[in-house]
Amino acid sequence: MDVAIRRIRDSVEIPRYATEGSVAFDLCTAEPVEILPGRIGRVGTGLVVATPPGWALLVCLRSSTPQRFGVIQPHAIGIIDQDYRGAADEMQLQLLNYTTAPANIPAGARIAQGLFVPTERAHWTPLDVEPASRGGFGSTDAD
Repeated sequence: MDVAIRRIRDSVEIPRYATEGSVAFDLCTAEPVEILPGRIGRVGTGLVVATPPGWALLVCLRSSTPQRFGVIQPHAIGIIDQDYRGAADEMQLQLLNYTTAPANIPAGARIAQGLFVPTERAHWTPLDVEPASRGGFGSTDAD
């Protein structure tokens, strides 16, 4: 799959897959950032990615990021839509510092990974009959 990408900063590298078997590519920080304890900060990648039609780009932290930097994604996963590709649409990560010390993340740190997944748009069909309830949230949990 060919994907158009634009670097906002010349110092930023084009993402790459770390190994032949990698299904996700690494994303790096474009500049250093400090996130204070208990706060959410944004980290830019310096990239605008033109997600192809019929695909979504999912952005997840690398498994080593919480241990290395003391941050997590507060919303667990990011989604880059097909129409998020304008001049000001830099791919950024929201990160929550869950520690009691400032989180200092250097420029060029491999902090997240991107994964393209195929998508379809739903066409909704209203139901005229109320289906039987299974019992709500957690209804399949064993007692």
